Amino acid sequence: MRILVLGAGALGGYFGGRLAEAGGDVTFLVRPKRAMQLAEHGLVIESQFGNATLRVNTVGEAGPGYDLVLLTCKAYDLDAAIEAIRPAMQEGTAVLPVLNGLSHVETLTKAFGAENVLGGLAKIQATMAADGTVKQLNDWRWLTFGELDGRMSGRVLALAELAAKAKGVVATAVPDIMAQMWEKLVHLGTSAAGTVLLRANTGEIVRAGGSDFLLNLLERNAAIATHHGYPPSASFLEGFRKVFSDPAGAYSTSMLRDLEAGGRIEADHILGFMLAAAKRAGVPHEIHEAALLHAKAYEQRRDAGRLPR
Repeated sequence: MRILVLGAGALGGYFGGRLAEAGGDVTFLVRPKRAMQLAEHGLVIESQFGNATLRVNTVGEAGPGYDLVLLTCKAYDLDAAIEAIRPAMQEGTAVLPVLNGLSHVETLTKAFGAENVLGGLAKIQATMAADGTVKQLNDWRWLTFGELDGRMSGRVLALAELAAKAKGVVATAVPDIMAQMWEKLVHLGTSAAGTVLLRANTGEIVRAGGSDFLLNLLERNAAIATHHGYPPSASFLEGFRKVFSDPAGAYSTSMLRDLEAGGRIEADHILGFMLAAAKRAGVPHEIHEAALLHAKAYEQRRDAGRLPR
């Protein structure tokens, strides 16, 4: 299986690097600056599951000959990413996106056809340092993927077989990837809206008296998923009720971290999607509306250069 990874940042660098370390035929599609960095120093991974310095293959432009394209961009870069990988998307090539949310699935199927798009989830906390080192921040290392129609195809089984050899990765091919993506969106729609609105992690919100706020939002998001045909499991809801009730918790979101750093955020892709889904489901949506409005107002200030220094 020949794999093309778009980018070699936190997610692409970690998962692509681990697959390459396991013997996979992996190539990274990167910009010139990152290509030079990788040529000089290798792909450097720091992790509690083992550090690595890997000599990796890179290209500056995509081309044919790949079985799988791993897409790890942010949602706001999706259009550019589609054009970057388009030359690689030949007949039989699959794209595996591990973006947050769900709206990218429709965008990718329109671009490449549903038969060429997989569903995927990544649960990892990692960052790329200024020197290009990919640093894993905790023990999260999960990669979940599957065909949108639930088939256990040869390509997802082949990827699972390769990933099983990879250090520091727990990869699973599943027949219900859409249900699992909706579950992730239920908790992400809760944590992103809550932490962005209140500018705090979950433990801080709970200690401030906001547990009922988070739990109410969780139940509304579960009702939205149920309306769309993907009810969250009882064990999933029980686990996140504990997360959103724990005063000692420190769970935050990448959206809050990006916002506090003055960066771009996935407001429309996550908060906007959930607001529209809430309206379709007839679920009370004033919290969703406030969260999106808050995020969009931040984007206005950011674009105008009016963020605090």
